[in-house]
Amino acid sequence: MRGSNWLIWVISWLVCRVTADPYTGPHTSDELHDALANLGVQITGDLPVPPDPRLHSIPLDRRYINLVQSQCGLLTTIRKTIVSTSGSQTYAQQQSRYWSLQQLETLPTCRVTPQIAIDVAIALLITQYFDCPFAVKSGGHAAFAGASNIQGGITIDLSSLRQVEVSKDKTVTKVGAGNRWLDVYSKLDPMGLSVVGGRVADIGVGGLTLGGGVSFFSGRHGWALDGVMNYEVVLANGQIRDINQKSDPDLYFALRGGGNNFGIVTRFDLETFPQGLMWGGNTIHPPTTNASICKAFENFANNASQNPDAALIIAYAYFQGSYIFVNNYDYALPTPFPPAFNEFTPIPNITDTQRITSLSNLTVELNASNPGGFREHYTTATFKNSAALQLQILDIFVQEVETIKDAADILPALVMQPITLPMIRLFRKNGGNALGISEGDGPLLLMNLAILWSVKADDERIISAAARVISRAKDVGREMGLDHRYIYQNYASLSQNVLAGYGDENQRRLVEISKKYDPDRVLQNLQPGYFKLDGENGGI
Repeated sequence: MRGSNWLIWVISWLVCRVTADPYTGPHTSDELHDALANLGVQITGDLPVPPDPRLHSIPLDRRYINLVQSQCGLLTTIRKTIVSTSGSQTYAQQQSRYWSLQQLETLPTCRVTPQIAIDVAIALLITQYFDCPFAVKSGGHAAFAGASNIQGGITIDLSSLRQVEVSKDKTVTKVGAGNRWLDVYSKLDPMGLSVVGGRVADIGVGGLTLGGGVSFFSGRHGWALDGVMNYEVVLANGQIRDINQKSDPDLYFALRGGGNNFGIVTRFDLETFPQGLMWGGNTIHPPTTNASICKAFENFANNASQNPDAALIIAYAYFQGSYIFVNNYDYALPTPFPPAFNEFTPIPNITDTQRITSLSNLTVELNASNPGGFREHYTTATFKNSAALQLQILDIFVQEVETIKDAADILPALVMQPITLPMIRLFRKNGGNALGISEGDGPLLLMNLAILWSVKADDERIISAAARVISRAKDVGREMGLDHRYIYQNYASLSQNVLAGYGDENQRRLVEISKKYDPDRVLQNLQPGYFKLDGENGGI
């Protein structure tokens, strides 16, 4: 009998484990009441009845208009000061902070601006209860509509989460997800410290870090995602958790490259190291230097192990009727013209801004090359390192730009950076990241095609030309045996399957982790923007 009772108990326990998943969110008014009470929020009175799942075949504008308004109203009742609606000054100001016009023109029903992580949890729980689509914004620097804004839904704007707090031993900096990188560096520069982060002042901490984060310091410390020691995360069910390698190694792995698919990160605890003045700036070269620059790039990438403090960006751009190179040569030490750039130094240039300066100053300079207020398009590809391939891709770029160069205010740039062996070795830090790149793959050539223009009527032909550049470049890469599957999330276009580029094993692993922490697929279905695990990317 004892054995029989024990078996019944085990079966009952297993059934409870399956049916009472600890990561599910609220589906009834009682469950929402309880979930909010756990956060210290009490609601009196009845809640609206959640939507009937059968309504999912009805178009978004008709299905959600009343529900979204109800959600915004309930959020206003609970946290009046964090909700703004169309016509308010706060709403207009927050909308204006998007980088691309496509995102700025996307209009949510209301914007929620959390002051603390609990506010994020409240918004996520209520969003889930109403089955309402939402977006999450950190810096708002993604190009395509719906990446971090949403038409007719709720946008959770993290811009008020601005903590920058250095630990007493100066080894960790707690950084709120609403910061932009200049906010962080302005605090750390005077202290002689830094973290691995963005190279453009106005880019947000959240998106860059969750997608990768190439840095001036990546040869020495890895990418931004490799330097995160701990994440404060709001999970889909409203739990606020600290996630690190020790507490939850699976979710910690997934957050290091998995984008917005696993929770809303409200704080990043970043590895911090001593850093003083640097040497760097941009140098403009004429197009006649193509062959010399591509060969110097190839050798720089191949020899990067000898120069882990050096960082390189080359950009071939069409500007005011001419093609030019605008290159960035940067060095983490205050050493003018270090040996790492010996092959670039004698190449003829038109002008340069190379100097000894602070990290903050360098990011402000690069920010000027990323102006906001235009229509924007990014797309990307990755290849094995090869000067011969680079030269062919430059020719393809010119051929396609010639078909769109009459577009108003157009500025296309083909940006190339090395993913060096020192960087790739550091991808193994703290249990490894999710990118799926190993030492046997490198060094790699990371290509970003970035185009800005001003007239919406030109969208289709410009985006089509960009797609042709990528397709033709990939064809040449395959013919030369130099193509690589990796797709860098922070440069990808809406049509690209980023997570598949991490390799089959890592993609399957990420899907399984998502099933564990988000069994209701809240972050896949209700947060349609950006790059989803199944490749069905989107934005509204």
